[in-house]
Amino acid sequence: MRLKTFLLKEPKHRELVSCVGWTTADELYSCSDDHQILRWSLLTNDTSVVVKLPDDIYPIDLHWFPKTVSGKKQGVSEIFALTSTDGKLHLVSKSGRIEKSVESHKGAVLAGRWNHDGTALITAGEDGQLKIWSKSGMLRSTLAQQGSPVYSVAWSPDSSRVLYTSGRQLIIKPLQPSSKPLQWKAHDGVILKVDWSVVNDLILSAGEDCKYKVWDSYGRLLFSSSSHDYPITSVSWAPDGELFAVGSFHTLRLCDKTGWSYSLEKPSTGSLFSLAWSTDGTQLAAACGNGHVLFAHIIEQRWEWKNFEITLTKRRSMQVRNVLNDAVDVLEFRDRVIKASLAHGHLVVATSLQCYVYSVKNWNTPLIFELKEGTVSLIQQTARYFLLVDGAEVYVYSYEGRLVSAPKSPGMRMDILNSQSVSLSNDIIAIRDTADERVIFLFEVLTGKPIGDGKPFIHKTEVMSIGLDQCGSSNDRRIALIDKNRDLYLSSVRMFGRAHSVYKIGTMVDSMAWNDSSNILCAIQDNHLTLWYYPNVVFVDKDLLPKTIFTTENSEFSRPPQILSYVGTQVTVRRVDGSLVCSGVSPYPTLLHEYTGSARWDDALRLCRFAKDQRLWSCLAGMAVASRELNTAEVCYAAIGEVDKVQYINFIKDLPSKDSCLAHMMLFSGHVQEAESTLLQANLIYHAIQIHINLYNWDRALELAVKHKTHVDTVLAHRHKFLQDFGKQETNKRFLQYSEGVEVDWEKIQAKIEMEFANEREQAANSSVRSSLSIRR
Repeated sequence: MRLKTFLLKEPKHRELVSCVGWTTADELYSCSDDHQILRWSLLTNDTSVVVKLPDDIYPIDLHWFPKTVSGKKQGVSEIFALTSTDGKLHLVSKSGRIEKSVESHKGAVLAGRWNHDGTALITAGEDGQLKIWSKSGMLRSTLAQQGSPVYSVAWSPDSSRVLYTSGRQLIIKPLQPSSKPLQWKAHDGVILKVDWSVVNDLILSAGEDCKYKVWDSYGRLLFSSSSHDYPITSVSWAPDGELFAVGSFHTLRLCDKTGWSYSLEKPSTGSLFSLAWSTDGTQLAAACGNGHVLFAHIIEQRWEWKNFEITLTKRRSMQVRNVLNDAVDVLEFRDRVIKASLAHGHLVVATSLQCYVYSVKNWNTPLIFELKEGTVSLIQQTARYFLLVDGAEVYVYSYEGRLVSAPKSPGMRMDILNSQSVSLSNDIIAIRDTADERVIFLFEVLTGKPIGDGKPFIHKTEVMSIGLDQCGSSNDRRIALIDKNRDLYLSSVRMFGRAHSVYKIGTMVDSMAWNDSSNILCAIQDNHLTLWYYPNVVFVDKDLLPKTIFTTENSEFSRPPQILSYVGTQVTVRRVDGSLVCSGVSPYPTLLHEYTGSARWDDALRLCRFAKDQRLWSCLAGMAVASRELNTAEVCYAAIGEVDKVQYINFIKDLPSKDSCLAHMMLFSGHVQEAESTLLQANLIYHAIQIHINLYNWDRALELAVKHKTHVDTVLAHRHKFLQDFGKQETNKRFLQYSEGVEVDWEKIQAKIEMEFANEREQAANSSVRSSLSIRR
C-alpha cells in the first residue's frame, strides 16, 4: 500500500497554504497567506476563488462543520470555522461570506475544532487559552489557561474531553469542572500537532524533536518513530482509524495505526502545514509551504484469501491473481474504489456509488447494485451474507444483492463503527454500543430486530473487541469478547429465558479471530499464539477447557501483534514492524469438528486414536457430551483418565427414562437449575429432590419436598445422617420444625424410592411401546 501524489506545475496560491478541508469526497477548500480561499473540484479539475479575505486576516486553521451529527448523516456542510492571526474566530459560509467574526484570543488563534456532534467549537490561542464556543459563535467557557501557546487541540471520540498541547506536554482535560486533567511529557521538543481518532481512540502527536508518536487515551506510549531530518509539522488520522498520514519538510508518510510506515513520499512542497482526509478515506490533501496543494490517493492495497491475491492497481481498477495457475484478471470500475473485502469465496467492492459482488469462480460478470450512501466505512462477510456500514446505517445483503435487513439502534453513531466493534454471523449481528462500551446489541440477520426479549448484552467493563463464531446451529451461537483488562470471555448469545452464561477463558489477550470453517478460536495471548480447539467446552464441562488449549512454545511476535485472519489451517498475523507472519496450525481439530458436526462419531474416535493427542480426546469428550453421545463420551473420558466421570456416565446410561437421562446430563455440565426444571416437568419429583441432596443444597431439597408433599422424611433422613457423620447438631430452624412431626424410617424410605424407580421404568416402557405402535401405523 502506498500513496500516489499529484501536484500542479504551478501553485494556485501566491503564498504558503496554511490549511485545507474537504466539503465532499471530490471538493476541497484551501486557505493561504495570500488572503484567498480557493475551491478545488476533483471531478472537473477546476480551481476557483471563493473569496478574497481582508488584508488583515491571515488564516491559520480551517475546520468544516461535521457531516454526521447525532448519528444521522447530514447533507453537505454549509459552514466552516476559520481562525486567523488577528485573534479572531470567523464562521464562514460555503459561498465565502463571513457570517460572524468574534474577538476570541489575544494574539493568533492557532487552532479551531468542532466537536463530533457539532454542538460546540473549541479554539486554542497564542495567549495559552482554550475557549469553548456555541454553534452560533457565543462564548460558553474558558477551559484552560496555559503559560505557553497552545498549538493544536483535538476532541475525544465522545466529545467529553479535550486534548491540547503545552510546550512538550500533552494534556487531556475533561469538560466537567471537578475532574482532574491527565498530563504527561510526550516529546523532547515543542509539540506542534495532535489528532485523536474517533474510531480507535488513539492519539497522534508530532513535535519539533522530529518524531511522531502514537498514544492510547491513558497517555501510554504505543509507538515512537525514529528521528526525522526536520520537525513533524502535521499528522492526521484517516476516517476509519486504520491509517494516518504524517507531514514534514518535503516529506509525506503513510502509516498503519500501530505506527509502522507503509510508504514515504518526497514531494517538492516545502513543509506540509496541514493534512486532511476526504470523508471516504481514499484521498488526502496537504497544505504546502510553497503555495501548492498536494493531493494523494491510496493505491496498491492488497487482499488475500486462500489462493487468490487482489491488488488495487489504480483508483478504479484491481488485479486478481490466482497463485495456483498464475492466471491474472483485471477488474475495472466506473468510480473510484472506497472499500473492499475478500472472504468466503466472494469479493465485495464498494465504490463511491455502487457495490460490486464477484464470485471467485467467475470474475467476468459481477452483481452490481446502487448504494444509498457513497461512503462505505466497513465491509464484513460470512458464508451467506455480507454487511455494509455507510456512516449512517448498517445494511446486510445476500451475495445475490438482495437487502436482507437494516438493524437500527437509536442513538448509536454508525460513523465510528469498525471491525473491532461489529461482528456478523449467518444468523446474528453483534454491535458494540458507541455511547457505552460495556453494551453489545444483538440482532437477527433476517429481520434486523433485537434477539430474544430485546435486552442487550452488558459486560462488567468496557469491551475492546467482539467476534461471533461462524459455524453450527443458531441456538449454539457464541460471542467472544476482549475487555479493557485484556481478558477474553466467551458467552452464549441466545438466553432462552435465563441470563447470559459468561466464562473467562483467557488473560493478557491482544487480538482474536474465529476460524472460517469451524468453531476454533485463536488469539495472541502474552505474545504467543493460542488456539482454543473447542471453546464451547466451558458450557459442557469447564474442567476440560485447559486440556483443549494449544499454545505455541516460541513467540514469533512482538507487541502489539494483530491477527488478520484465520482461514483453514493458516493464521495470518501482522507484527508491529508491519511484516506478515503466517502460522500453520494442526488440521486435526478442524477435521474433528467436521466429523462431529455430521455425527460421524466412529471416524472421530479413529482420528483421536491416530493422532494420539490428549487435546483432541478432551475436545471429543466435550463434543460428545454436548450431543448426548454417551458411548463416545465414555471412551474419551477413559482415554484422558477421568475415571469419576466415566462412572457417572455409566450411571446415566442405566437410568430408565429419557427425562432423567437428560436432566443428569445437564447436571453433568453444571446446569443445576435446568436439570431441576426438566425433572419437575416430567413429574420426577424424587429425582429433583435427590440431586439437591447429593449437592448438599439442603434448603432447596426440603423446599421441593414440602411443596410437592412427598419425600420430606427422605430429606430429613439424609440431613440427619450428614450431620451425624460430621458430629454436628441441627441448627436450621426449618429442619428443626419439620423433624418434630415426621418419623424417619430408613426401610420405608428405601421401599418408597424403589417404588419410584419401578413406576419410572413402567412409564418409560409404556412410552416406548406407544412410540413403536405409532411408527407401525
